[in-house]
Amino acid sequence: MLDDFNALPPDRAEEALGAVCAAPAWTRALAAGRPYASAAELLARGSAAFASLTWDDIAQALAAHPRIGQRPAGESREAAWSRREQSDVKGADDELAKANRAYEERFGHIFLIFASGKSAPEILAAARQRLDNDDATERAVVRDELGKIVQLRLERLLQP
Repeated sequence: MLDDFNALPPDRAEEALGAVCAAPAWTRALAAGRPYASAAELLARGSAAFASLTWDDIAQALAAHPRIGQRPAGESREAAWSRREQSDVKGADDELAKANRAYEERFGHIFLIFASGKSAPEILAAARQRLDNDDATERAVVRDELGKIVQLRLERLLQP
């Protein structure tokens, strides 16, 4: 799959990367770095590019994510990955919806968490706990959570 990714035209490479992270600065950086000699090189470049994102870049990426507990519709790669990542989030729909609203009112963006392998009660507890964070702390947490999602999705991009 790495060879296929390396061979994509620049606009198609950016489109594929947009399913991983919707920050244009990140997709441009990774598409421009091709060809990659190995998956490890691509993953390292992805981490470095992610580390350089501004909060505005992070906000662009957040805007592309569905609310936790809401399964995205459609056949896009990103929608499929989101459904897979949230596959264990069952139950507590009303409580998650309330926590999402409270979080969005408090911070002005969606609640984002690396949901893979987490249950609805675990996610709900994290959402409630994070409501007590100050803005700077929460931005750091969001960046970390998004970084985990981006890493996982970049690995998936390379899978057949």
